[in-house]
Amino acid sequence: MNKRLSRYDYLFALTFIFMLVLALGTFFFGLRMGQERATAKYEELLFKKTEVQNGYSAYHQQYLVSYYHTIYQPYREFHMKWFEKMNELETNRSSDASAILKDLGLLAKEKYNELSNKSMPDSSPLLQEGLQNYLKSLKLFSEAMSNIQGKANSTPSYELVAEMNKDAYLVEAKKFSLSAQKDYYDSIIKWNLADNPQLKQVDVSKPLSLKDWTPLSLSMKNEYISNALLNGKLFKLYTPQDLSSRIDEMVSSGQSSKLNLTDVQQIIDLLNATDAVRSGDFIRNKNRLYPNETLPQLPFFFTQN
Repeated sequence: MNKRLSRYDYLFALTFIFMLVLALGTFFFGLRMGQERATAKYEELLFKKTEVQNGYSAYHQQYLVSYYHTIYQPYREFHMKWFEKMNELETNRSSDASAILKDLGLLAKEKYNELSNKSMPDSSPLLQEGLQNYLKSLKLFSEAMSNIQGKANSTPSYELVAEMNKDAYLVEAKKFSLSAQKDYYDSIIKWNLADNPQLKQVDVSKPLSLKDWTPLSLSMKNEYISNALLNGKLFKLYTPQDLSSRIDEMVSSGQSSKLNLTDVQQIIDLLNATDAVRSGDFIRNKNRLYPNETLPQLPFFFTQN
């Protein structure tokens, strides 16, 4: 005797089949996700192991170049604009100092927002620290401009610039900028050491004679200079390699001997006191002083920045 299935039986069967398909789908989806995560984790571990074996995990040239274009160059744009506008104030070429400070504050804020969205690999702490120091610098520049802007037009330009040089916010902003600069040049040394572990190094915190300075690589000289600029609170338009090249120029020309200068710091003090270093000095001297120097492929080593 045939018994017809009820509507409830059909519904139960369909529900069972649906649940079975859902369970199988969930199982295979979970299996695939697990495999993908395991593969990604394995690839990450393999990548890190390969980098460590090759000795360039933290400061591979790719990271230095990426930092240059996404972090250093945007900050450099503000840096250059700062000196352009300060020169405008010092030479009294503008009747609206308040507008100048407002524009600088807006630019600092714009660059802060731009860099806030950037990051560096966890394996490169110096580059991460450099980014954070540039952000702190821009934040303080922006806040300082807002604080000073209101009284700018009621103060003579030369007095305004003098007051700004003493402003606590700006002093700290410049300090963070110099710290970030040192972080970057420290990173370049790390890159150099990966290719040349025998690279001669010096303690950048100690005085250095010209005799010990001369045989150093340009990267080591630049690291020493970046530290000297930080310690001397020398916030300048020029780059460390510009100052390094001027020191080497004085040594090679015999000027340092004629002036009885035997210490690197003595030349740094003299060059800055006489305002004898310019942005672009390195490019001008590069072919003559550094024809065989090993440098990372960073634009400021090949074109004027």
